[in-house]
Amino acid sequence: MINFWLSILIFLITYAFIIADKIHRTIVVWLGAALVIVLGVINQEKAIEHVDFNTLLLLIGMMVIVGITRKSGVFEYLSIKSAKMVKGEPVALLVVLGLITAVASALLDNVTTVLLIVPVTYALADRLEISPLPFLFTEIITSNVGGTATLIGDPPNIMIGSATGLGFMDFIVNMALPAIVILAITIFILVIIFKKDLNADKEKIERLMELNEIHSIRDWMILKKSLLVLALTILGFLLHQSLHLESATVALLGAGLLMLISREEPEEVLLAVEWPTIFFFAGLFILVGGLQVNGVISLIAQKSLQITGDSVALTGTLILWLSAVASAFVDNIPFVATMIPLLQEVGQLSQLPMESLWWSLALGACLGGNGTLIGASANVIVAGMAERNGTPISFMEFLKIGFPLMLLSIIISNIYLVIRFWS
Repeated sequence: MINFWLSILIFLITYAFIIADKIHRTIVVWLGAALVIVLGVINQEKAIEHVDFNTLLLLIGMMVIVGITRKSGVFEYLSIKSAKMVKGEPVALLVVLGLITAVASALLDNVTTVLLIVPVTYALADRLEISPLPFLFTEIITSNVGGTATLIGDPPNIMIGSATGLGFMDFIVNMALPAIVILAITIFILVIIFKKDLNADKEKIERLMELNEIHSIRDWMILKKSLLVLALTILGFLLHQSLHLESATVALLGAGLLMLISREEPEEVLLAVEWPTIFFFAGLFILVGGLQVNGVISLIAQKSLQITGDSVALTGTLILWLSAVASAFVDNIPFVATMIPLLQEVGQLSQLPMESLWWSLALGACLGGNGTLIGASANVIVAGMAERNGTPISFMEFLKIGFPLMLLSIIISNIYLVIRFWS
């Protein structure tokens, strides 16, 4: 019982320091992770077991691929091309980048997408001499919305699909419509929020329109090799379940292949990896592992589900909202890992139709990630890249925009589930 309350106390104190934003979040999380081990809340062996190495190695592999690809100048090319398509208008550019991020997140995954799109964003913002923050906020939020639509778009969906046998088309049929509606409303609201901050000097726009994007390509050989490996890696993501390979294996294979054929020095390539972000995730997994081992997350979930009785609508609604709020404050990957066996047990003990409950979990976990800066992998990746580029995103700054938009998306999802399954 002492460890039960100690795990909660350490987690809350760690979270308070993250919110205060006075000490780097990676340092805070690692001190918290060390404390739960030192104080016996979780032993070191169990702590390591709770670290999701598939997620971490997927991130490292994609960061290596993006780091090498960046040397070709392709991101500058894409930034100029995108800006010229909308005649350099920042508001239109916000919409375009938001849509591109959402679609790419559905077809690839949201982590890979933000790794590819953020460098483009910085190149554009530099050209127009405007703040990149409105674009980064939009890309975080739309990446999670877009990733909701497909089986491979967001790690929680991959986990749910694997546990239930729900396939790629099942996710498209049941998740794409609410994701599209939420995306349209979200982008409209983001334009209203950031419109006043999106004013570029006409002279800067004219200079941008005069640029020839082809001249941005610095190394055609690296570009060709990078695009080939990126295409093979994306194909691997699409087929990884059929090939019985984890997504991390595909990403590491792609990274290794590109390092081999590009002949880049490993020491230099590995500098492109956002190591503070990687270690932040590792520490967070250990902290949440302390909660899991001591039954905190399971107890909350079980007590919540007991309230609803045999009503599928009440149960689904509770799962949706519980998943959303919990995923905003505890990374959605470990939360879904806890909820999957719990829902499987509910299915065995009750007569409830389970499919709509799985969609409730998927919508809540994926969209709930928009609630805070550490709610989903994509959020943390963008925050790490922003800090590295000298434009840090504060926890509270994101919370003020992300949390209300997350609540709105969950309300829309709830209405969809009622109409689609529970009416």
